[in-house]
Amino acid sequence: MEYRIGDILTGKVTGVQPYGAFVMLDEHTQGLVHISECQHGYVKDTSDIFNVGQRVEVVILDIDEYTQKISLSLRALQAPPRLGKKRRRKHYWTSRKFHTGFAPIAAHLDGWVAEALEHLDGETTHK
Repeated sequence: MEYRIGDILTGKVTGVQPYGAFVMLDEHTQGLVHISECQHGYVKDTSDIFNVGQRVEVVILDIDEYTQKISLSLRALQAPPRLGKKRRRKHYWTSRKFHTGFAPIAAHLDGWVAEALEHLDGETTHK
């Protein structure tokens, strides 16, 4: 049978490995569903998703033109997961209520300058 990229087929799982599952498409053709193409999100163990003999619907992602190996995907047929509600993160270094900006620093600046000058004057008298 002639297969093309994008074809949606039903196959039978013939083997489960830590890196994916082999799916028999017809009597002479077999493809691999890589662990990254099993489902959206993290997959710890492919044996949790696949069982030998299980019928699965897959889509052809790629066909290597030299080796004729077929890459399959279950994830491409699934709807993408909905993103959760966007949370607003509190920024602790500013206050949006008061809009003070650099005012607290400006209020202390004169005191800091005077303290620094006193320190410098003390060093010059000791020499």
